[in-house]
Amino acid sequence: MSTKATRLIVSVLAALGLALSACSSAPSTPTLTVFAAASMKSTFTTLGQKFEAAHPGVKVTFNFAGAQTLSDQIIQGATADVFTSANEANMKPITDAGLNASEVKLYASNQLEIAVPPANPAKIASFADLGGKDVKLVICAVAVPCGSATQKLVQATGVTLHPVSEEQAVTDVLAKVVAGEADAGLVYRTDVIAAGNKVLGVPFPESAKAINRNTIVTLKKAPQSALAQQFVELVLSAEGQQVLSDAGFGAAG
Repeated sequence: MSTKATRLIVSVLAALGLALSACSSAPSTPTLTVFAAASMKSTFTTLGQKFEAAHPGVKVTFNFAGAQTLSDQIIQGATADVFTSANEANMKPITDAGLNASEVKLYASNQLEIAVPPANPAKIASFADLGGKDVKLVICAVAVPCGSATQKLVQATGVTLHPVSEEQAVTDVLAKVVAGEADAGLVYRTDVIAAGNKVLGVPFPESAKAINRNTIVTLKKAPQSALAQQFVELVLSAEGQQVLSDAGFGAAG
């Protein structure tokens, strides 16, 4: 091989090496990880899109599940930047373990509503109607915020419920009603709104006895601590509060 050809090959290889080195050293896309209660899926997806639009190059990813499940995951070492619970009780294990990096903030409130199939085959018109033994009722497990609120209502009203299923997330309760597997489900008012014409909502005055207050906090081991704080600020801002209000959430106080 000629000296000229050898030099050409060496030059090409050197150029490739530099290109590969540049690629490997290029900064990765910053990713903000938010662990959010299942009832927040619609609103927080919207807030995530707004956050990404205001922070070009940043990606927001969500883990939506029951608040107790998320709290347990964080305590067991799961990596997250922000945690939001649908009530105050499931935030307490995080603060008790010293895993919060900031003060817990209240940002919205929510209350239960009965979801039934559009035709309402069981003719549900009140909370008391849910106590019928022939009613196929689905509720949240008591450890989940919507289940805790349901238990408070049972204690306050004296109505005995006979659920055929207790779910680990409010979205699972709603899904069973949408699928026609239940005559009724106790979900949040915001879930009924988000479901549109897939379900019929039956408000009931007793729900005021068990209002849940939503909480949010940045986490101590957050890989993106600065972005985490900025996301919380968005949720608390007038823009964020408008998104929540449009979805049916009440004021935090």
